[in-house]
Amino acid sequence: MAVAVITGASKGLGRALAAGLAHRGWDLVLSARTASVLEDSARHIGETYGTRVAAVAGDVTDAGHRTELVAAARGLGGLDLLVSSASALGAEPLVRLDALPLEGLRAALETNVVAALGLVQEALPLLRASGAGALIAVSSDAAAEAYETWGGYGASKAALDQLAAVLAVEEPELRVWTVDPGDMRTDLYAAAVPDDEGPRPAPEAVVPGFLRLLDERPVSGRYAAPALLDVAADAQDALDALDALDER
Repeated sequence: MAVAVITGASKGLGRALAAGLAHRGWDLVLSARTASVLEDSARHIGETYGTRVAAVAGDVTDAGHRTELVAAARGLGGLDLLVSSASALGAEPLVRLDALPLEGLRAALETNVVAALGLVQEALPLLRASGAGALIAVSSDAAAEAYETWGGYGASKAALDQLAAVLAVEEPELRVWTVDPGDMRTDLYAAAVPDDEGPRPAPEAVVPGFLRLLDERPVSGRYAAPALLDVAADAQDALDALDALDER
């Protein structure tokens, strides 16, 4: 049975990805800081889909916690996929760079970049042994575009993108994907921009784009989940059109 480790998995995109993988029969190791919320999510996913789900509460910036996550995966039989979804904004709500606390920037870099690499380093032996190991780093359009107040967070995600790109070169047997999930209705976004009440899709809406990467295993690189969804929809439309022609 395939095994995945997902950080930031108690809610939002991490939880939605966990449910999507469990639906496909994956066993999971889930990480988040708030133990009660994480355990409730893990219990619900495990009972709903009948897979093994280990909830390991802790902070990804803690080296001991990262070791526990990989040990839990080893206990489930190995590791086939590592998803780095845990993120820190650096300031809540977001502020312009002239007001960004430097300790906030350090916290964002520590969580979004340093801890993500630390977990990769811990997990690499199991991923290499998998034979089909893959990593997904959850990025952001703020890593590539200049949005006011998103400078610190965007810089951390841009650094994460570059680490993933280099890792893909250094580990050619693995698949290393960074994914921009696009706009979503999450607690992270609400904390970043609390006054923005515009409609946004739920995280579950973009999960099929992530799953498509696992199905098709394209080359390592940076992808946008909405584009993956559009391509899948276009392909389905083409198949539907062919079926309609066959019926004539």
